[in-house]
Amino acid sequence: MAREFATKRMFNGAPRPTHQAIYGELRERILFGDFEPGGSVTLQGVADELGVSLTPVREAVRRLIAGGALQFHDNRRISLPAMTEPLLEEIYAVRAVTEPELARRAADHATREDVERLVTLDFALDEAIAKGDVKGYLRANYDFHFGLYGLSDSRVFLPIVENLWLQFGPCLRVACHRFGTSGFSDQHKQAIAALRSGDAEAARHAVAEDIEQGHLFVLDDLRRDGGVAD
Repeated sequence: MAREFATKRMFNGAPRPTHQAIYGELRERILFGDFEPGGSVTLQGVADELGVSLTPVREAVRRLIAGGALQFHDNRRISLPAMTEPLLEEIYAVRAVTEPELARRAADHATREDVERLVTLDFALDEAIAKGDVKGYLRANYDFHFGLYGLSDSRVFLPIVENLWLQFGPCLRVACHRFGTSGFSDQHKQAIAALRSGDAEAARHAVAEDIEQGHLFVLDDLRRDGGVAD
């Protein structure tokens, strides 16, 4: 299983180092599924499940802890950090600067083919909403945003935003599962229209509005839950 796990995750046509593959796997679980706020797992349990040794698991977990996505406990267990309202507001304050800027820069680089790829991703998101598919929605939403942000050619803002989503994503996932997909709204089509017309300021504004909507959605859920997402 260890060999299968390592070789099935490719990078530029070649197998990625095991710790990088594990890092990617854990990111997926944080964003889209298996790590639940309030729950914890052992490093050994992760290693056993993936069929690898402890060393690459420790390396991958260390990166995620440094980025604020996981926390380590004395009993060698890891968990998602609890979300508080002040922390959520701080994350949003940084997102409100970085993500609209990435969209603004993307408008300067986007080709017609790039825009059509975003249209396809947004269509997948709309389908997931219509089906009530929360996991599909979360995946499509992530793919849309980072498909857009990846067009920015940014080497500074993009890693920051990736870390912020690892902290924000689990709370969004919990809120979406609690309320379902009915009534979801976004500004993706406005962002696409802005890219089509090459209007960088309109792209910036659309993403600013979009992330504010998401922030308020999670903030409302956090307040209903007593101020802390455990």
